[in-house]
Amino acid sequence: MTLWVPAKIKKIVYWKKNLLKISLKAKINKFIAGQFSKILIKNKNDINIQRAYSFVNPPKKKTIKFYITLVKKGKMSQEIILLKENNKILISKYSFGFFTLKEIQPSKNLWMFSTGTAIGPYLSILQEKKDTEKFKKIILVHSVRYFSDLKYLNLIDKLKKKYKKKLKIIITISRENKKNFLYGRITHLLLNSTLEKNIGKKIKRNNSKVMLCGNPSMVKEMFNILTKKKKMTKNLRKKPGNIIRENYW
Repeated sequence: MTLWVPAKIKKIVYWKKNLLKISLKAKINKFIAGQFSKILIKNKNDINIQRAYSFVNPPKKKTIKFYITLVKKGKMSQEIILLKENNKILISKYSFGFFTLKEIQPSKNLWMFSTGTAIGPYLSILQEKKDTEKFKKIILVHSVRYFSDLKYLNLIDKLKKKYKKKLKIIITISRENKKNFLYGRITHLLLNSTLEKNIGKKIKRNNSKVMLCGNPSMVKEMFNILTKKKKMTKNLRKKPGNIIRENYW
């Protein structure tokens, strides 16, 4: 049973009509970077609506931040649109999930793949920095549909400086061609070797761990490519493998 605590909305920033960042204050237990929490809002019909969202902020930061895409006719989205600063909602006191570096064995390379708002847990992990020493090189591949969907670029630049040569970040745009960005879907760029050539590294079973987070279709396609083409295996606690994944809805 979920234990709920009150959360006060500090700030809401709409980057686009359907894309926003929400900042909260709440007394929750410390989480592990990469985990998610649950939000509960009671609608006008007195029905509880709840959804899970990954933290964008690292555990050491007191302000809780979520990066959210609003879904047309989505039950939670319809409630979030009505929220204003200083409103109160409910958040789970404890956090959930195993999409963390703690669950991954050391390796030469760590690949992080994300689409859209699913970059959130990676930003939390990279800001926290805990357990990143298990990997010699970290490669974050982030994909969006349009250039206007790209947010957190300032934070990404800060992370590059923080990690120096240890962190490589590649951004792909799938529906428009922009200078200095790769064009196309992550799956296509992997299959035609564009991605690996651009980075100068190959994803290999014997030296790489892969994290997949985002659109369920992308996660499924990437998992199939990695297991069939790269002979990689799913990471399990009792049987460590290469791939750890999380669907974002």
